[in-house]
Amino acid sequence: MSSKSVTALTQAEAFARIRLLRSPNIGPVSYRKLLARFGNAITALEALPELGSRGKRSYRPAPRHRIEREVEGIQRAGASYLFHDLPDFPALLAEIESAPPILTYRGDVTLASKPCVAMVGARNSSAAAVKIAKQFGRDLTAQGYVVVSGLARGIDGAAHEGAMPATVGVIASGIDIAYPPEHKALQEQIANEGLLIAEQPPATEPRGRHFPSRNRIIAGLAAGTLVVEAAPKSGSLITARLAGEAGREVMAIPGSPLDTRSLGCNQLIRDGAVLVQSPDEVIELLESFEGTPRSRFNVAEEREEYDFSELGDAQLDAGDSERIIALLSTAPVAVDELARQSGASMALVQMALLELEITGDLERHSGGRVSLAG
Repeated sequence: MSSKSVTALTQAEAFARIRLLRSPNIGPVSYRKLLARFGNAITALEALPELGSRGKRSYRPAPRHRIEREVEGIQRAGASYLFHDLPDFPALLAEIESAPPILTYRGDVTLASKPCVAMVGARNSSAAAVKIAKQFGRDLTAQGYVVVSGLARGIDGAAHEGAMPATVGVIASGIDIAYPPEHKALQEQIANEGLLIAEQPPATEPRGRHFPSRNRIIAGLAAGTLVVEAAPKSGSLITARLAGEAGREVMAIPGSPLDTRSLGCNQLIRDGAVLVQSPDEVIELLESFEGTPRSRFNVAEEREEYDFSELGDAQLDAGDSERIIALLSTAPVAVDELARQSGASMALVQMALLELEITGDLERHSGGRVSLAG
């Protein structure tokens, strides 16, 4: 993700950014487009009702009072906001296509910018796998790495405990909600000694759709993701897939084919993840990582980088918009392909898609693909 860095934000602009992101149908990509198109969140908020009304529906941004309550909740929790283009935002996370524009955190934010390894695995983990996760966590942090995980039961919790205090916990709830409840003390310890990160607003209980979003942050923070133990269908494999799509190393510890909790790791290795059996092997992979992973798991497609700053000059007329929208269906298609077939510039295509997204008529998919909302 390319973005123009800033050194500080006024209080009014910071508030407007939070309000912009919390407004209906605004996701990470549309948020960045709006900032690029209008220069700042204050102006973008003023333009939202007109952009949203082009879908023949009235559009209202998130109400001010709701954001005021959110900011008060962050302050009560002893947390802070982290914006995508400020210096403290982790550079590796900023590279992924769907990087969160705003995070909330408690603890030492500099940990997220140090060399990070993500460690994930089964919730109903075996005793042997828990021991391995703790040992890997201790050994990796002793060599200067920070361990990132999701505070789930089993492998996640063991990895955090072994790595303490050099650990980052990424949660699917608001920064003030402990989940799972039995990890309340561990979550508080991470917030006090390590770093705790949340994307959802305070007081948000974790829901199913929040966990894949959390997983992309775990994968995005780290140069490599290690799966310690996982069943064939698990959230850990989603994290591994997201790491592969982001062009990061994907590693797995092999296990017995007689234990279903090892089948996911064994399948990852078959699919191109690197087999590792010791922390030294993880370190060897990551020390030589220069942006091209040795693993061949879910290799990301090469796509042309788009400079969102070009949106500032984009003037979309009705004819351009209709021509671009006519090419869309409920089947995902690459944005690059829309530009080629429509003959329109990438800036005009991006503006047409932005208007569709604001009205709730566009759905975004991995790999830079889009479709009409079902």
